[in-house]
Amino acid sequence: MQSVEEFLAYAIKLEEEAMLRFGELADSMETYGNAEVAKLFRRLSEYSAMHMGDAKARAGFRKIPELAAHEFHWPQGESPERAAIWGADPFLARDEALLIALEAEKAGLGFYAHVLATTTDPEITALAKEFVEEEQEHVAELEKWIAGGKSGKSGKPAPAAV
Repeated sequence: MQSVEEFLAYAIKLEEEAMLRFGELADSMETYGNAEVAKLFRRLSEYSAMHMGDAKARAGFRKIPELAAHEFHWPQGESPERAAIWGADPFLARDEALLIALEAEKAGLGFYAHVLATTTDPEITALAKEFVEEEQEHVAELEKWIAGGKSGKSGKPAPAAV
């Protein structure tokens, strides 16, 4: 990352895609009849919307570059939080949906952790650290859901802090 503005442009895009993806997964789970997991995905979509809003607010007086999709240089060629296209399949099982969400959250965490590990800019470091902490909370929440399903419990953890 060359500037705080560039970091914020990436964070805004990443969180926007996470918001949309989790919304699609929530819709899919509702269609499938899994209201409990749909509620989790709706909450994660709302968290991503709040994080996107935070990133936009942090921009403040800064001019954030408006990048076209092809101008983003993501580690895997696309936004780390973008789930596989089949993630919105209405017949997607609960466990598959949770694993897709976990994979995407880990990819988002990896992106922010990479920025944190490689930047020399103190302001980017501070911002990336906050985003890493938020993504770690999302990963932990999804891991609790998955572990709960494997143990035969509902997997429903206490609501995560935002």
